[in-house]
Amino acid sequence: MRRKMEFVPRFFNPGPDHFFLLGPRGTGKTLWTRQRFPDALCIDLLDPAMHRELAARPERLREMVEANPARPQVVVDEVQKLPELLEVVHLFIERKTGQQFILTGSSARKLRREGVNLLGGRAANHALHPYMAAELGARFDLATALRNGMLPVVHAAHEPGALLAAYNGLYIREEVQMEGLVRNIGSFARFLEAMSFSHASVLNLSNVSRECQIGRKTVEGYLEVLEDLLLGFRLPVFSRRAQRQLATHPKFYYFDAGVFRANRPAGPLDAPEGIEGAALEGLVAQHLRAWCDYSGGDHRLHFWLTRSKVEVDFVIYGGSGLYAVEVKNSSKVRPEDLRALGRFAEDYPESRRFLLYRGKERILTEGILCLPVEEFLLALHPGKEIAA
Repeated sequence: MRRKMEFVPRFFNPGPDHFFLLGPRGTGKTLWTRQRFPDALCIDLLDPAMHRELAARPERLREMVEANPARPQVVVDEVQKLPELLEVVHLFIERKTGQQFILTGSSARKLRREGVNLLGGRAANHALHPYMAAELGARFDLATALRNGMLPVVHAAHEPGALLAAYNGLYIREEVQMEGLVRNIGSFARFLEAMSFSHASVLNLSNVSRECQIGRKTVEGYLEVLEDLLLGFRLPVFSRRAQRQLATHPKFYYFDAGVFRANRPAGPLDAPEGIEGAALEGLVAQHLRAWCDYSGGDHRLHFWLTRSKVEVDFVIYGGSGLYAVEVKNSSKVRPEDLRALGRFAEDYPESRRFLLYRGKERILTEGILCLPVEEFLLALHPGKEIAA
């Protein structure tokens, strides 16, 4: 059951140009566009009647736009449902009518895989992420975020656990099954569960293949589907000016801590602190990823892992500098927790280094600023230096 979703101002702030706005279901794309562009002409392709009408006659979109010349924006919601509409949008952009086109979607797969007209570079690509802690302010609670994640649709639910449990089913039914993205829905469901054991870990597709009893090539295809549906992402190794031998395999994360928890089975053999630790690292990952996308300056998120297994959870490189972030699900800072950041400092002395933990004190030691993770997340504002 869901409350009426309140509008929480978001950090995402695009300019006046045309753009794609991609983000998983429940990130609040529709609510954001309605609030940001109250006078826009809105085309909702999740409306079955609208979808049928435009599927039968895509040129109907041209008639609708031409009948509303005073509307300053045209919003096409879930454009991946009918990517052929982009041909009509392209026509209007070429005419330079003065209207701004905003094209939202919860899947990049059909837009990319079918080779449709992506407007010839005339529309920027933007992402809308789950809430950041600083967007919620005093309403942010770390324990709740670790349990339920930061999806706006879940935040607005009376029973967030039930909604998260149904979230996979929504995607499997409406995106995977209806679009024919995979042949065996049962195998894909097992794959989603198996990938939860790889969350916040270096990715080993052979292990995933054995876990869900699916061929490796099929697993590789499923992983591409998962990423195209914006439900997960791979984090590459930071190798710029590398001075050591580095690992090559990426890490994997579900896009939201709550979605990870919904996929991760928990039984008597599963240590709660292990699941909690992975959720905490994933929560930090999704915040840093949102910070990179919203900040500009060509920031990129990585991790650092040497062949000798020295690992730093996150490395951010971009216009504002080089940052290294380690995450620990513990209430104390131990000397061994600082070693990886110390090794990183040997290779990158110009970096700013942070250790996030579950304690209460700010500590500066060995050039590393140790911060309570909740304090760090609440202070993370796009466009500002990290922990400035």
